[in-house]
Amino acid sequence: MVGNNSDRHGSGSSATKNVLIGLLIGGLAGAATMLLLAPQSGKETRAQIQTKSIELRDRTTGMMKDALAHVRSDTREITSGVRGRAGQLKQLGKDKLVEQMDRVSAALDAGKTAVKAA
Repeated sequence: MVGNNSDRHGSGSSATKNVLIGLLIGGLAGAATMLLLAPQSGKETRAQIQTKSIELRDRTTGMMKDALAHVRSDTREITSGVRGRAGQLKQLGKDKLVEQMDRVSAALDAGKTAVKAA
């Protein structure tokens, strides 16, 4: 039984070793095939990546400019609306103040009349 366990352990190590060697050989074969069958050279690929990166940057910059323009436009509209509403509220406050002053003045006149009559 003891001898049996050592044989299994030895064969497991060998199997792992064989799998790793197979993976290494398969990886190398895949890399070689990829290099031989690549549709374009590495230099062309790098140039294409650079061109696409520049296009993406320009598109992103354009989208950011558009978004910023929309935000500025919306901000102007909101500010204009707030200023208009503030003007309305200011006028309403003035009207209420005049109304209250008229009431106080009328009450004061009524009080003076009552004091004179007494």
